[in-house]
Amino acid sequence: MASVLPASIARSRATPVAHPFLGGGDEQVALVGERGATSYGELRDRVAQRSALLGADRRLVMLAARRDEETIVSLLAALAGGHPVIMIDGESDAGAAETLRAGILAEYDPDTIVSSVDGEARLEHRRDASAHELHPDLALLLSTSGSTGSPKLVRLSRGNLVSNARSIAEYLALTPADRGATTLPPHYCYGLSIITSHLAAGASVLLTDRSVVEPAFWSEVEAAGVTSIAGVPHSFDLIEASGARPLELPALRCLTQAGGRLGPERVRRWARASAAHGVDFVVMYGATEATARMAYLPPALAEERPEAIGIAIPGGALRIDAPDDEGCGELVYSGPNVMMGYASTAADLARGPELDELRTGDLARLAPDGLVEIVGRSSRFVKLFGLRVDLDRIESLLAEKGIPAYAVDADDAVLIGSPSFDELECVPGLLASATGLPTRSFRVAMVQELAVTSSGKPDRAALRAIAERAVESAVESALVTEPAPVGAVRTLERAATDGSAALAEAVRSLYAVVLDRPDAAVEDSFVALEGDSLAYVEAVVRLERLVGELPRDWPSLTAVELGAIASERRASASSGERRAAHREADRGGGPAAPARASRWSTATLEAPVALRALAIILIVGTHANLLGLQGGAHVLLAVLGYNLARFQLAGIDRAARVRSLLRATAMIAVPATLWIGAVGLTTGAYEPTTALLVNSWLGEPAGWASATWSEQWRFWFIEAAVAGALLLALLVAVPALDRLERRRPFALALGAVGLALAARVVATGGITSGAVERYAPPGVLWLLALGWLVARAGSRSQRVVSSVVAVVGTVGFFGDAQREAAVIAGLLALVWVRAVRLPRILMPMVTAVASASLFVYLVHWELYPLLEDDAPLAATAVSFAAGMLVWALWRRALRLPRWGRRLAVRARSTT
Repeated sequence: MASVLPASIARSRATPVAHPFLGGGDEQVALVGERGATSYGELRDRVAQRSALLGADRRLVMLAARRDEETIVSLLAALAGGHPVIMIDGESDAGAAETLRAGILAEYDPDTIVSSVDGEARLEHRRDASAHELHPDLALLLSTSGSTGSPKLVRLSRGNLVSNARSIAEYLALTPADRGATTLPPHYCYGLSIITSHLAAGASVLLTDRSVVEPAFWSEVEAAGVTSIAGVPHSFDLIEASGARPLELPALRCLTQAGGRLGPERVRRWARASAAHGVDFVVMYGATEATARMAYLPPALAEERPEAIGIAIPGGALRIDAPDDEGCGELVYSGPNVMMGYASTAADLARGPELDELRTGDLARLAPDGLVEIVGRSSRFVKLFGLRVDLDRIESLLAEKGIPAYAVDADDAVLIGSPSFDELECVPGLLASATGLPTRSFRVAMVQELAVTSSGKPDRAALRAIAERAVESAVESALVTEPAPVGAVRTLERAATDGSAALAEAVRSLYAVVLDRPDAAVEDSFVALEGDSLAYVEAVVRLERLVGELPRDWPSLTAVELGAIASERRASASSGERRAAHREADRGGGPAAPARASRWSTATLEAPVALRALAIILIVGTHANLLGLQGGAHVLLAVLGYNLARFQLAGIDRAARVRSLLRATAMIAVPATLWIGAVGLTTGAYEPTTALLVNSWLGEPAGWASATWSEQWRFWFIEAAVAGALLLALLVAVPALDRLERRRPFALALGAVGLALAARVVATGGITSGAVERYAPPGVLWLLALGWLVARAGSRSQRVVSSVVAVVGTVGFFGDAQREAAVIAGLLALVWVRAVRLPRILMPMVTAVASASLFVYLVHWELYPLLEDDAPLAATAVSFAAGMLVWALWRRALRLPRWGRRLAVRARSTT
């Protein structure tokens, strides 16, 4: 019978064991994560305890791997107890991961399943004793790069793992002073090798599942003193696109790259830049079948010989088999890290080592300087996003679905050719779901027939010719018709309805409309296009319809990256549903109409947008005597600080940050000054100091403590917002502080909150503020700084700190428990709630209210007093209607200068 045993509550007494991957002393740090630092001594104890839970008798363990401490403890415990481990992806819920997981469960029937849920290990023993015959040497089973969804696994021995880890540690010169980072998942051989090589050397590992595009990742890396960072080519694409500067990390001494070919010019560029910073750039060549590594390029040669894969790793050897007249032949590797063989069924787990060398399938030559160069492929494998794709398996997958097809390499994608025109559109989504690759990895072409050679072998020459022309002409996601040789009648090189190229264009178009930036490109992000907290509400609502729930760092992601996210999510949909939709379209004589969501179904909305709408409703409703809950404006100030940090502080360089902050300040101050000034001139209600947003500073010469509430204080919120944004711009204008904000974003924001709270205490003379002091900038700017802090809180512990600061800063501030409770609730929601679900019928109203919040705040002061005594509901409604009308007119006014420029350009072009 299956039993579920949370490891944290089943602490068995066990004697720590010697382990090849626990090479550090008991007091040395082994792991650094959300729990803090774990020493080798503590790790040995935990491994022994987990090993006792697994039992003394060997069993087949399936481990759903995550980049956390529980996964590492479980893996090391299984290896210590001699239990063979099947490592699978425990982080992704995408269709490909689920398909592979289901295939392994069905084919291998593991005895025990281990997973990590909310930081707790869970062990499910499915039977008392193993149902399998397991070879004594068998230690680990990995998917063949996890690329095709097939349960075919690589069988690795304990000796394979140990030899490869020690070899990597040797040529990278790892010492106990080094610290790696989990930039890649551990179920991928490259990601696993980061962990094993560092622990074997007595070094340590930072456990993080953040992407290299997240500023918080680089903050974690710098704070942890990481000395080496590993990546596949796609990782370096993301680093370059995001503007990150890993080479400026003070502790970094090594960058490593594997998982696919990085172009020679890029290798040379990274090598040159790395050398200038005293960092080694190490290009490596490997495969799961070699437990990770076969060759590396010494960093001193990377700039001079970027086209080479280098030399064999210590303990290994490379040779060129059957070289031709030019010295080119198949590359063959031998060494103690060569796999035992493949497994396709559970019966294969009893087989022993079957290989003493590995035929790589790559064509290579040995250069005169002794370095090996890859010159082509002799096999039917291609690498995309660091994963190896078996083209024959791709064809088999399609054949199983009744789609006859050929597959060939198309540089950065796989081109699929088939005579089945009706099925072509569903092919990218089907293959994306089966392989875990984005749909943009697969392009389709219609061919008249699948040709064969005279010997009856597949003739893919015509399809290769199409692929070559597509690459040369950089055809992307467009409908192309052209004569094609050898039976190909036309190509359909286009994104499927969920193709990432089409979705990236949709995001670009969205930005062009929402931000009124017709010059927007797919390489632009919301931040790069100078999107601000006033425009983001409309942007986020439209993006969530297109992409789904947005990642926290979406403002910094390009349209291409957001398109890829949307594409990958859509690819996880059932391929059966896709094909059914296409068939239905065929029966109806046209494309299937998308299913219309019920107006009562729910949709996702970012929490800051919902808070913004709720806050302005509370403000106006309370002022109009419709509601009785104060505190909305103070929560709104924290939301503003959160948005300033997300958008205005996301610029790549200091000048862009300052410019963006000043622009955001103007977007608040200009309409406010115009409105207040116009009302003041008309009615005489407001002094010039109020219209100029300096009433808090110049309107009360006697000081805030003795000030009394008057009409001049109505716009305190706007004065505080403008003052806070200007102070933030002044801060990042200082080069040293700007660098500190990038390197220690949470620490600097925390320091800013501390200073603001101290200023509040000095200004108010205590914890509780006076009737007007609670509205003066020195009394409220800590809330804006708190929003900044929340935006920079990347980990759970940082969110806990932010929560504590929010509570401590609010309690006693108003001297009104109900008001303080409302503010604390809003602040904690900003900290912990990423998104809310609302009925779709409410979404337009909520987003419109949030977008117009500034103008509703400005306008309502003149309208609600007219009706509040007799009709508070009408007073509230009229205030919102008028504010939203003024907001709409303001948006049109902003676009007039751009329309004028466009008309001028058109006029010049016609003369």
